[in-house]
Amino acid sequence: MGNIYSEKMIEAYSFGQMVVNGERFTSDLIITPTGIKRSWWRKSGHNLCLEDLKEALAEEAEALVIGTGFTGLMKVEEEVRLFAQSKGMSFVTKKTAEAVKSFNRLSSQKKTIGAFHLTC
Repeated sequence: MGNIYSEKMIEAYSFGQMVVNGERFTSDLIITPTGIKRSWWRKSGHNLCLEDLKEALAEEAEALVIGTGFTGLMKVEEEVRLFAQSKGMSFVTKKTAEAVKSFNRLSSQKKTIGAFHLTC
């Protein structure tokens, strides 16, 4: 049997809400190997910069998954991808519904951070 990297499984996502291990969230969140940051806010609304992930990226991780919203409105700055690559992390950025699938797959294989915009 392989290592279990995360006990956090996203069970459901729909516009404006996500269920993680039976708990419902209605605002943006970050899931790390050690916890969940609720009510995650970014410095600049629909733009994601490296500083917005500073706390989460302080944890050791092998993958970073970004959910850009229901329609993909949130833009991810290039510095985020470059940072992940410089650390040898797998990097995925997709609309949130697709990012959820990637997160669940990756987090069962490696230490994974997921940052999810739930609306837009």
